[in-house]
Amino acid sequence: MKFRKALLILPFLLLSFISLADEGMWLPQLLNALNIKDMKKNGCKLTAEQIYSVNKSSLKDAIVQFGGGCTAEIISQQGLILTNHHCGYGAIVYHSTVTKDYLTNGFWAMNNNEEIYTPSLTVTFINRIEEVTSRVMNNINANVSEIQKDSIIKANIKVIEAEAIKGTHYGAFVRPFFYGNEYYLFVTETFRDVRLVGAPPSSIGKFGGETDNWMWPRHNADFSLFRIYAGKDNKPADFSPDNVPYTPKHSLPVSIKGYEKGDFTMVYGFPGRTQEYLTSYAVEMLVNETNPRRVALREKRLAILEEDMKKSNEVRLMYANAYAGVANYYKKWYGEMQGLKGYNAVEKKRAFEKEFLAVANNNPNY
Repeated sequence: MKFRKALLILPFLLLSFISLADEGMWLPQLLNALNIKDMKKNGCKLTAEQIYSVNKSSLKDAIVQFGGGCTAEIISQQGLILTNHHCGYGAIVYHSTVTKDYLTNGFWAMNNNEEIYTPSLTVTFINRIEEVTSRVMNNINANVSEIQKDSIIKANIKVIEAEAIKGTHYGAFVRPFFYGNEYYLFVTETFRDVRLVGAPPSSIGKFGGETDNWMWPRHNADFSLFRIYAGKDNKPADFSPDNVPYTPKHSLPVSIKGYEKGDFTMVYGFPGRTQEYLTSYAVEMLVNETNPRRVALREKRLAILEEDMKKSNEVRLMYANAYAGVANYYKKWYGEMQGLKGYNAVEKKRAFEKEFLAVANNNPNY
């Protein structure tokens, strides 16, 4: 079954993005200028402003960064959020004990009073994204050394971030894109009172375990539910019994209609980073040096953890989250290594670089 896809990103660590004919990774604030026409041709029924807007409620206001790395979606006007089971895994483990093993048996709050606050768990909204390259590069010229350039950039970024949030409760950070050729300011709002609402047993939410991890298709119910709580003014607040469910600017209705072949699909979230533009030499190092060492180290760590976790349920719960984290990257880097070898990625990169240099050398604009 084929779908038209678009991947929209709100990247905290992303250094570059890809854009292909029918699919790609795009910054949401650039959709109107670059992508929306093609998206509409492929079946998108939303306008660019309905997807990303600073002044009006939009899709961006229902998509959050969960726990500093995952993506979650607001699915009710009472701050209920949906994320992956593996994203909520740490919180589920944190609240599990031998007598109340939510990791194994699942957990469902029957009312707001049964929802469980998770210390240190946060949910972050993107308030706006702004291109600030010229401000970051201010006072940099051809006579500046690389060390001086780096120092000036850091100082400029510090000023930009401070000015963006002066007198507000927002956060801000500037990140480089295209390996430092562009810089973007992200203004954020972070909520600190996030409570566990529900999660299926691991036999359902993590069915297939590490065997199925990073594989497709998957056959598990990889989800968990949390709720954002706020102060009575609907702003972020430290945990308090007096806090109330957050009222979002926008929430996503859950459809049970299903889909048809050829339907337009779109993913909006926080994918991390892409290494698409690595040189052939960097890819070769990944395949032959970096990833083999990463895999070997984590294989040993997993063996040690697994041996201890078999001793008792208490020890199993103690190390469950650490084991899952190590196993996740073990599988990722092992699969990446095998995939790059099987695809002959280094040779194909070298051929592309040779062709690119030939074109660039004959083009005076380069």
